[in-house]
Amino acid sequence: MWKEIRDRESGKLRPNSYSNRVKLNRLAALQLSNHKEIVSPHRGPVNSLQVDLTEQRYLLSCASDASVAVYDVQRATGHEGGGLIAKHKPLFVVDKRHEQGHKYAVSTAIWYPVDTGLFVTGSYDHRVNVWDTNTTQVVVNFKMPGKVNKTAMSSLATSHMLIAAGTEDVQVRLCDIASGAFAHTLSGHRDGVMSVEWSSSSEWVLMTGGCDGAIRFWDIRRAGCFRVLDQSHSQLGRRPPVLARSAVNKSSTSKSPSVNQTSSLKSRPSQRKTVISNGHKQSVIDRQVRGSSKQRLHPGLLSSQDRATAHYGVVSSLKVTDDGLYLLSAGSDSRLRLWDIESGCNTLVNFETGRLQTTKALQMAISEDSTAVFVPCMATTKAFDLWSGKAMMNFRGHYENVNCCWYNAQDQELYTGSSDRQILVWSPPKTVIEESEGKMKQQSMVADEDCWSD
Repeated sequence: MWKEIRDRESGKLRPNSYSNRVKLNRLAALQLSNHKEIVSPHRGPVNSLQVDLTEQRYLLSCASDASVAVYDVQRATGHEGGGLIAKHKPLFVVDKRHEQGHKYAVSTAIWYPVDTGLFVTGSYDHRVNVWDTNTTQVVVNFKMPGKVNKTAMSSLATSHMLIAAGTEDVQVRLCDIASGAFAHTLSGHRDGVMSVEWSSSSEWVLMTGGCDGAIRFWDIRRAGCFRVLDQSHSQLGRRPPVLARSAVNKSSTSKSPSVNQTSSLKSRPSQRKTVISNGHKQSVIDRQVRGSSKQRLHPGLLSSQDRATAHYGVVSSLKVTDDGLYLLSAGSDSRLRLWDIESGCNTLVNFETGRLQTTKALQMAISEDSTAVFVPCMATTKAFDLWSGKAMMNFRGHYENVNCCWYNAQDQELYTGSSDRQILVWSPPKTVIEESEGKMKQQSMVADEDCWSD
């Protein structure tokens, strides 16, 4: 640590490199926190966790007892053990006793991506509710055709306010908060939808995983899915960086531009006359046909790829990397697969997983720099290297199956929720400076209380 600080002061280490090294060191030192504790009010299995995307401060949780709670993970509500253990009690709890609360298990809870003034919950009572955080009242609700397994909102969206809801019905429904009605219905899965995930590089692209083992990509601006992932369609290795690929492309195109232009001009009429079986080229041909009454279908629906499967069983979880280039999926076949989103190929990364739950949707988490992925594996949470698949850490602390986890990139903390109704905090150990600052702060608080006690 001190060597890196000296290198940073002497200019040998850039600020970004120094920051990344410190974050990696803190990530590798994660352990069950001995200075922070979240007091869970839930009386059933914890199904979902999320820290807000704006302030990285408020933790939202939901459980099978139809309760939803919000915590402040930065400001404690009390202390124990001589001020060494910070207690974080919920700021408010919404349960069955609330007049607008859910009647059955709450399976998913997410924050509104832009503001902490709203949050969304989905339940087994066939409802998706949009809540006002300040008044804890439902402002919009949607009636779904079946149990709600997962909801998601795009963090990039500027043109829409859509909630993607996956239910036990075969169709994915997009709920519009602005109008209070269904905006789209996406049909293609042959069984219930267990997981939904928006792209982190486009506000129009949605990815869904179903109980039929398929992962489908949707462009919500048009009908039909445009890609179905196939586990047998694979490629080895990680894609080169964008700058390297662009340099290779420029060098290849700058060799003979005139020849390429003439060859492309000559090949255009021949492409129109020949019959091509490829799905993408077939769509180009259909696009050239104007005035016909035939509806143009998407290439994925015109080929045998429509019945491709990504897992042998239920696709229980989906997670996109922050750069939007890769997709991680988990299935009831106890397999993790890493997909290249651009090519749609299985990268064949061999993750050293154990058993995964098969009865409900799981929630995985990825670190800020996409180096580690946290996966609930029965009663433990395992951290894997995303690019090699090797197990890095094994977090043991829950007594029953872990259902969800969330990684807070700001504090480098991991939160896990389990069927034992507890929410555990995994954080790096405090340094000597942090401990001394905490003691001084606690002493100043005690001094203030003594001065104002009269």
